[in-house]
Amino acid sequence: MKRFLRRHLALLAMLGLVGLVALANGRTPERLGDGLQIALPLAGFGCAVAGGGTGRYALRFLLLEAGIHIPKAALGEVEVNRRPDDGRGGFPSGHTAAASFGAAGLLRSCLAQSPAAQGVAVLAVGVTGGSRIVAGKHTIWQVLAGVIWGWLAQILGLGALDRGAARLARALRRRLSGNGGAG
Repeated sequence: MKRFLRRHLALLAMLGLVGLVALANGRTPERLGDGLQIALPLAGFGCAVAGGGTGRYALRFLLLEAGIHIPKAALGEVEVNRRPDDGRGGFPSGHTAAASFGAAGLLRSCLAQSPAAQGVAVLAVGVTGGSRIVAGKHTIWQVLAGVIWGWLAQILGLGALDRGAARLARALRRRLSGNGGAG
């Protein structure tokens, strides 16, 4: 019974999140994607906080941001970096990468026991990516690269990155508790 409730609450929470974003930002597909690219990572962060993984999530988010902005700057005028509206800095789609990152975090934590809620999260990533294509901001390849990068940034840091985050969290707790360097 407890598992049944947890699965259904997770589904209701995801439907509520997507519904609220749609009500607040759903006037156009682009605005809906804008809202989801913020809401999904924030929801993932909330789950990380609840599960004690705040430092890991934050470090992975920094990795995500680096993997979005460094290629955009480094690729310059290369064709893959050109946006459909003739702008540059399109590779990868940052909106889609952020949505994918948040959804992957949710799938690993709060939604792990609810396949239906996981499906809603994955569809929300698809809506975000589709909104970028419909708005003429990204090509399908830039969106797919964003999906892949967001997912990779969420799962990549399982080794050294996680150990570093744990060490940093312990050091901060010691400092904040007044123990200074005492361990």
